[in-house]
Amino acid sequence: MKYNHQSKTFGLYTLVFFLIIFSFSNCSGGGGDSSDPTTPTNLIVNSEIIGVTASNPNGDGTGVVNFSVSADNATSYKILIEGNTINSTTGIFSYTFTQMGTNPYTIYVSAYNGSKFISTSKVITVYVTPTLAWADEFNVAGAPDSSKWGYEIGAGGWGNNEQQYYTSRPENVIVENGVLKIKAIKELYNGSNYTSARITTKSKFTLQYGRVDIRAKLPAGAGTWPALWMLGANYETSAWPACGEIDIMEHVGNNLNKIYGTLHHPGHSGANGDGSTVTIANATTEFHVYSLEWSSTIIKFYVDNVPFYSFNNSSGVPFNHPFFFIFNCAMGGNFGGTIDPNFTSATLEVDYVHVYH
Repeated sequence: MKYNHQSKTFGLYTLVFFLIIFSFSNCSGGGGDSSDPTTPTNLIVNSEIIGVTASNPNGDGTGVVNFSVSADNATSYKILIEGNTINSTTGIFSYTFTQMGTNPYTIYVSAYNGSKFISTSKVITVYVTPTLAWADEFNVAGAPDSSKWGYEIGAGGWGNNEQQYYTSRPENVIVENGVLKIKAIKELYNGSNYTSARITTKSKFTLQYGRVDIRAKLPAGAGTWPALWMLGANYETSAWPACGEIDIMEHVGNNLNKIYGTLHHPGHSGANGDGSTVTIANATTEFHVYSLEWSSTIIKFYVDNVPFYSFNNSSGVPFNHPFFFIFNCAMGGNFGGTIDPNFTSATLEVDYVHVYH
């Protein structure tokens, strides 16, 4: 897992650092040149990431890093990490990083002797173990856990000319053998030719930023359209697509094994969404892990921990407020396409959903 700090964040930290030390230089300071005996020289920054091994090159996940800063003729030091300023007379200190995943950080250091100083920077990469914030293992047989999931019922195309009628019947949605099963069935029901289910955490659980892992096996059959996705919780006051939509995984049976990861927002609705695809093997016969990493600066999509799309998040797009989950399997429609006339039934299976902060 890896987050990529964007240039805007880097520039902000650098600007703050400029203000701290009044000017910036990689190897010399202000108030005098390097030949002045009162100006610190030979600035060295050593870092020890706790728990580094051959198998954990970026640490043990605690995020703790010990620093040792030294310079000849220095009497004090200023260190800037993640926008935080640390003052030290010894140059010995520890810092705990908290952003989950494997992330690069730039450490800015100045060594002072009165008004004379020397400055440098160092980049380190630190791993922080994600903390499980919410999950459903689907280990209790029967209906999905009502404290976590509700149902959306009915037909009407759902804005995409879909053909199914969503129900809460056990024929269409049930937990069995540790797996959530959403089953699309060809049958006449309340005027529709197909039934299926659409469950949601609306009013029960929302998240803003973090990592999501969903282990699932997808339904087969032309016309099937399973989706594991999220919708902005403010959709009632900010109509779609202004509320934002994050499609962690979509698949269409007419294009087997092609996985879609997509973001919808103003100017990027329907087929004009921001996203990408990846082709995998055995999407309908084997379980795979579909993942999302979401922060205020970047949104990344993964399959089996391999990234396939990144989006630069910002205040100008609606991906900085709470979202809730929706799991469903549609039939046909604008994206699902033509339904196989011989289709009888197919099942979306979800082994678990994990949310990490």
